[in-house]
Amino acid sequence: MKGCLVCVFVFLVASRAFFEEVGAAGECGKTPIRSAAASLSPCLSSARNVRAKVPPTCCTKVGALIRTAPKCLCAVLLSPLAKQAGINPAIAITIPKRCKIRNRPAGKKCGRYVVP
Repeated sequence: MKGCLVCVFVFLVASRAFFEEVGAAGECGKTPIRSAAASLSPCLSSARNVRAKVPPTCCTKVGALIRTAPKCLCAVLLSPLAKQAGINPAIAITIPKRCKIRNRPAGKKCGRYVVP
């Protein structure tokens, strides 16, 4: 009986965490951070190398994200997904400036980084 109660407890905790993530409106609104990160895939080379040219599609995606959910960009750049993809946050945070996005959150903190 004790083993059964432990199984039920573990199931309830796991399902609660799953539903909170699915229903939560985090930094990226109702968009899962994984989807927000995937939308920025045109930026991969530019987020790894400060000398890499930023593709126009990347600038379009970053600009749209800044307009709709500016905190989402920071959340994506500091996420474990970005780390797994080899993203350097110190370089990636320069993309809005390299794209010449006027309404970028310049001077705002993103973790330990400041948006230029």
